[in-house]
Amino acid sequence: MTDSTVPKDVADHDEPHGQGLQQKLNWLRAGVLGANDGIVSTAALVVGVAGATTDRGAVGIAGLAGLIAGALSMAAGEYVSVSTQRDTERALIAKERDELRTMPEQELAELTQLYRDKGLSPDLARQVAVELTEKDALKAHLDVELNLDADDVANPWTAAIASAISFSVGALLPLLAILLSPELIRVPVTFAAVVLALALTGVISSKLGGAATSRAVIRNVLGGALAMIITYVVGRLVGGV
Repeated sequence: MTDSTVPKDVADHDEPHGQGLQQKLNWLRAGVLGANDGIVSTAALVVGVAGATTDRGAVGIAGLAGLIAGALSMAAGEYVSVSTQRDTERALIAKERDELRTMPEQELAELTQLYRDKGLSPDLARQVAVELTEKDALKAHLDVELNLDADDVANPWTAAIASAISFSVGALLPLLAILLSPELIRVPVTFAAVVLALALTGVISSKLGGAATSRAVIRNVLGGALAMIITYVVGRLVGGV
């Protein structure tokens, strides 16, 4: 039973549900954005090549090359970024662990002050700090001070693979649309398919981020449409030279 004198946010201190949900939403948001990048970049590439040539093989090779290069680039970038984040988190955890070992009283006083800063009375803040320290001092300090979990450090390989997959899934849509459509209508079909897909990713990303849906959709669709129009015009100009 929860002590009625302890505020709910303190009583739920050890429950990971909120943090776990937020992390899952962050990964899902990253996946949607990766797919969105795959859609836009590959669509712009294949439409641009289609504007320069009617050779379906050339369009397919360019699209496949763009998909592979984009997926690898996304994976590499995400790996480097998350590796840096992981190294920083590990350094902070090691530093906190060392401070708890070498200066436990100062760390207890610091934890008490942090709970006082959250609005607890001095006595209650001290009680909470002592009890959490006795249970798991490192976890308590990481949570309150740094919003970290020693058992949930970022994994760069997971991030890299997820980025590569999400980008590839997004890139397949315009690639298949332009390759499977009749030559005379392949650009309009691809354009329409991409616009619909971007509208969908705009809706999903807005829901995940709590933003206005109409703005996200318009921004997504206009950005992708502009990229395709520009690359198509450039392709036509280059192809006509």
